[in-house]
Amino acid sequence: MEFPLVNILGVNVASLTMSQAVEQIEAFMEERRGALIATANAEMIMQATNDEAFRHIMNDAALVVPDGAGAVWAARHLGYPMPERVAGYDLVQALLARAPQKERRIFFFGSAPGIAERAREKAEALYPGVAVVGIRDGYFTAAEEPAIIEMIRSLHVDLLLVALGSPRQEKWLAAHLPELNVAAAIGVGGTLDVMAGAVKRAPIWMQKARLEWLFRGLLQPKRIGRLMALPRFVWRVLDSKK
Repeated sequence: MEFPLVNILGVNVASLTMSQAVEQIEAFMEERRGALIATANAEMIMQATNDEAFRHIMNDAALVVPDGAGAVWAARHLGYPMPERVAGYDLVQALLARAPQKERRIFFFGSAPGIAERAREKAEALYPGVAVVGIRDGYFTAAEEPAIIEMIRSLHVDLLLVALGSPRQEKWLAAHLPELNVAAAIGVGGTLDVMAGAVKRAPIWMQKARLEWLFRGLLQPKRIGRLMALPRFVWRVLDSKK
């Protein structure tokens, strides 16, 4: 499947629905093409404007979905159709729900020690029969990296979820994807933390009101500095249309 791409401040984001994103990633897994999937929100797009290497990785990805109300707003403001937000957390849950029937082999990599294990327990409770064949936290040295890569490679993983934070997770995947022998990989940010119960997700009404970013800021005050990327993003999008 091919989807229209919307250039948002130099990052090409696919215009598609959640169901289309799920079907496309399922196709990647069937093809075992080693696909990198990125979930672009306003903060990531702003990072890409100042980091050429990161921007190239995003634009070379097999699929970039609009994870965040900012990306959807920007596309529409620029005059391009963007059906809906494809939130990374919800995308992962949809793929996990399908995994038992498809016999997918899944690996959770990243977050603090203990988080991936708790996220696996949550996945197994929510999606009976799901095969999370391996886990590894995101705290490792350069000397430990080859063993991590070999562990993932040896497990013949269909779906690798990497929670190292952006842009580190995308850069790590771009550097090592050929060695990993995975069918598809997604940089998932805080998804494992939410699954593990270590971080709360915004209430549904705040998600619908496009205020999830505000909830994260109130819950984690140390994120306030990072959230300042949002007004800068809005200004840059407005300015780009002049």
